[in-house]
Amino acid sequence: MGCKTLIKWPKQITAGLVEQLIKAEKDIQKAILIFDAATAEYTNGFRHDNGTFGIIISRLLSANRFKSAEDMLARMKDENCMMTEDIFLSMYRAYGRVHKPLDVVRIFQKMKDYDFEPTQKSYITVFSILVNENRLKTAFKFYRYMREKGIPPSTASLNILIKALCKNDKTMDAAFNIFREMPKHGCNPDSYTYGTIINGLCKLGRILEAKELFGEMEAKGCLPTVIVYTALIHGLCLSNDLDGATRLLEDMKIKLVEPNVFTYTCLMDGLCKSGRSLQAMELLEMMISERKVPNIITYSTLIHGLCREGKLREALEIFDKIKLQGLQPDAGLYWKIISLFCEINKFQEAANYLDEMVLSGVLPNRVTWSLHVKIHNTVVQGLCVGNDPNRAFQLYLSIRTRGISVEAETFKLLVGHFCKKGDLHKSARIIEEMVIDGCIPGTGTWTAVLDAFWDRRKAKEATELAFSELMTKLMECKTPSLVEH
Repeated sequence: MGCKTLIKWPKQITAGLVEQLIKAEKDIQKAILIFDAATAEYTNGFRHDNGTFGIIISRLLSANRFKSAEDMLARMKDENCMMTEDIFLSMYRAYGRVHKPLDVVRIFQKMKDYDFEPTQKSYITVFSILVNENRLKTAFKFYRYMREKGIPPSTASLNILIKALCKNDKTMDAAFNIFREMPKHGCNPDSYTYGTIINGLCKLGRILEAKELFGEMEAKGCLPTVIVYTALIHGLCLSNDLDGATRLLEDMKIKLVEPNVFTYTCLMDGLCKSGRSLQAMELLEMMISERKVPNIITYSTLIHGLCREGKLREALEIFDKIKLQGLQPDAGLYWKIISLFCEINKFQEAANYLDEMVLSGVLPNRVTWSLHVKIHNTVVQGLCVGNDPNRAFQLYLSIRTRGISVEAETFKLLVGHFCKKGDLHKSARIIEEMVIDGCIPGTGTWTAVLDAFWDRRKAKEATELAFSELMTKLMECKTPSLVEH
């Protein structure tokens, strides 16, 4: 009932009108209702055609509603609606976008169920997705199937085959051979072909061959693209030819090929790894002056390089740029800054950045869990060493609240500090939690506690009581996970 009242249709509804309404509707659920409302007009002579089916399938795929899209495809067959290859192509690309290459193959194989014969475009699209998803065995099998079906070689298909072969150092020479054989099949290498081969050679450290191919490319009038330049710049950086990489960047500008963010980031990475992070910073300023917006990888590259050289002030300057641009530093970037503060014994500042990290919502996950443990324990230990046990204790409590593991050395330092201060309440609490966590106190920790108790009145009774309580906890802890040495 809702579908019929959704739209007040004119006396004669057209497929063009339905398409227009579905395209204009941003809400996918409402777009489906429009499609269904038009379906309700079948009794008045309207029929969906491949245009209306195509647009609703496209909208469903964009919303990752793949089953609904496939149901619409089946409905097209049931209603004897003429299909177009573009609908299948949109399905291949949608499944490829969400990294489901096997579903791409499945849809390709279903084309025969719809009495539809794929053209070269479908074969190349499926082949390309398989290669991009690193399903190389399936990709090579599919390529042989293409040839068996009489799909002739083309520059596009051979480019994909070369790309697949360049992914493995053992098949790089085979890729090069196909590249040389292309003209015999009536397929001339283009900029993409050269770029793929050059990139493959650079990754293998075959820089001289890559440079020769780059020169050959220009000699044949095949203009290098920004992708080709970036691949070679990256290769030169890997071989530590930073001056050559810098000259290539200048050559790009002379030839009016605009460097992109990746081009600059590759060169900056090479400079930073060679201890030339200040030169990389100059490159960042040049990049910004050209209105190229740095991404988080660009900034991370610089911060890692600056921290490696101990340039804290410059690293903090870049760190501030990240936040001003509205980007979110990750745990790795915070760790670089925090560890550098710890190295120069500025533990308060390190703790401040740790607090900022927590407040900004950088939380541990399965991948970063060990890094978060390392960051938090390093700062607590540093605060203890820096004689700020109170803040160390507050951070310790925060760690426990958030379920982050406390290391044996952290327990040891905290207990030692509070024993020296005569704060036996906190010392006892930490030891109790230490035992609960399965970390057995070592001789040094026991000695610190007993010495602290011995300085108090009724030392014997207090010691016996503390020892009794701790032994009870130890007995309860059947599988200790940590041992403090």
